[in-house]
Amino acid sequence: MTDDTKWLSTEESAAWVRLIAVAELLPGALDTQLLRDAGITHFEYVALMALADEPGRTLRMTELASRTNATLPRLSHVARRLEERGLIRRFPCPEDRRATNATITEAGLDLMAAAAPGHVGTVRANVLDALTPEQLEQLYVIAGAVLSKLDPDERLSATSCQYSEGPVARELAG
Repeated sequence: MTDDTKWLSTEESAAWVRLIAVAELLPGALDTQLLRDAGITHFEYVALMALADEPGRTLRMTELASRTNATLPRLSHVARRLEERGLIRRFPCPEDRRATNATITEAGLDLMAAAAPGHVGTVRANVLDALTPEQLEQLYVIAGAVLSKLDPDERLSATSCQYSEGPVARELAG
């Protein structure tokens, strides 16, 4: 029996170890700040931001799942918690009664307005400020290459996000 495994080189192994460390440490740093400052997790923040960024502040749950890079069951569980806290409201989709829409409430918008500055500061302090403009572009390209393998059908909105058209949070107070 032959071993056809293409083992990692020293350089590949070092890059892999660092990527995994970032993937494990960053969610905790984001959750810590948001839980402390706003009482929500990073995933909840992303879901609320996706709704707040929509012109009508409403999305079908399937589209919200795509925007949050989540499965519909995971999103439904989180949406229930957000709804219980009065941060979103779910209701049957008027165009398709089989589908469910979610909309952010005024309380949700207020929470987002209060949470956004601290979250952006944490993202900058832990990731963006550590990179040169060239490294930021490289990060975009590298993440895109990996996402294209993990999400070849572009189910997740992050996979098809264009560098020049990235999601930008609008002013919540305005």
